[in-house]
Amino acid sequence: MYLTRTLEKSIRKVSDFFPVLLVTGPRQVGKTTLLQACSGEERNYVSLDTLETRSLAQNDPALFLQRFKTPLLIDEIQYAPQLFPYIKTIVDEQKQSGMYWLTGSQPFRLMKNVSESLAGRMGILPLEGLSQSERDGQPGRPPFLPVPHAIETRAAHALKMDIPAIFHQIWKGTYPRMHGAEDDLWQLFYASYVQTYIERDIRTLGNVGSELDFLKFMKVLAARTGQLLNYSDIARDVGVSQPTAKAWVSMLQTSGLIFLLQPYHNNINSRVIKTPKVYFMDTGLVCYLTGWNAPQTLENCAMSGSLLETFVISEIVKSWWHNGRQPNLYFYRDKDRREIDVILEENGVLHPMEIKKKSNPNAGDIKAFDAIETVLRQKRGHGAVLCLTQTHLPITAEVDAVPIPYI
Repeated sequence: MYLTRTLEKSIRKVSDFFPVLLVTGPRQVGKTTLLQACSGEERNYVSLDTLETRSLAQNDPALFLQRFKTPLLIDEIQYAPQLFPYIKTIVDEQKQSGMYWLTGSQPFRLMKNVSESLAGRMGILPLEGLSQSERDGQPGRPPFLPVPHAIETRAAHALKMDIPAIFHQIWKGTYPRMHGAEDDLWQLFYASYVQTYIERDIRTLGNVGSELDFLKFMKVLAARTGQLLNYSDIARDVGVSQPTAKAWVSMLQTSGLIFLLQPYHNNINSRVIKTPKVYFMDTGLVCYLTGWNAPQTLENCAMSGSLLETFVISEIVKSWWHNGRQPNLYFYRDKDRREIDVILEENGVLHPMEIKKKSNPNAGDIKAFDAIETVLRQKRGHGAVLCLTQTHLPITAEVDAVPIPYI
């Protein structure tokens, strides 16, 4: 059953403005299904996953584009970057919006070709797995911002989830194929997913010497989700060079499997940590890679805190990306051990947030929020502690305890 996606509104808006639309994201997040739902029967469709059409697109792109008329949806465009200059010629001649819709699961191979051929002619939208809003049947929710009126609006529609339900969702992950699927299919799905990703996406890059080493790298990185990104430690544990570890992190980032949360800093304070933190965008994939094969043990496992934090960060990011916007999202940590899990900057105001595996946060959990004014000397907005509480409650006049399902 198709779930309405938040990105639908942005797809129509971008397609009305640009002649070419590209939706990127990892495999199995529903890119093709989403675009087909938006286009109905009005748009022709062709997939480059099939060898015959791929061969035609690669060897005779002009004939390919004569054969498949606009408006056209081309699936897996990364297999035939030869098409880009020919698409450019057609859109420059016809000057119509919404002519080509493209999907790509390997944006690290696409961006150079796009920037060279279709700059200013293409709108690019990222898609990830199902968000909390989409799973709740509330795809129209705006991007998450921890301000009182937004929290009240979410409170009126968010579904209540107890702690076991939240950790079950963390374990099951957010890929549409797993939504509503039986739990006993979980291991088969993720095993196939990892194998397909390595064999079809990573192998085609040609610079990954050992697929077994890359799988080990994914497992090592998954065990570090929610932590500062330390390339030397990762390289040592995998048994590869530090440049290789950096290149592989970049592959995962640009293919949408991980998100690097940058530290907030300015020139005022030189004591701020400047290393990013790494988060996987799907917690089900983390659980598979780190060997947590049952949801019942997840709540009390050694990784439960970092998995909860990873889940929250990914949901915040998706709430913005799926609304067609880029979040100004950071964390704060300085050498005096003051930490803020998330800072969301909007219109020059910094909104601090903590992520806690507890249901009753208190003022002690937010004492580092003062660093925004006293250390960074920036304007501080309303903040939140995103936690396991069942309803939103004030901690102070400027900070609320907010249930995680509100995101």
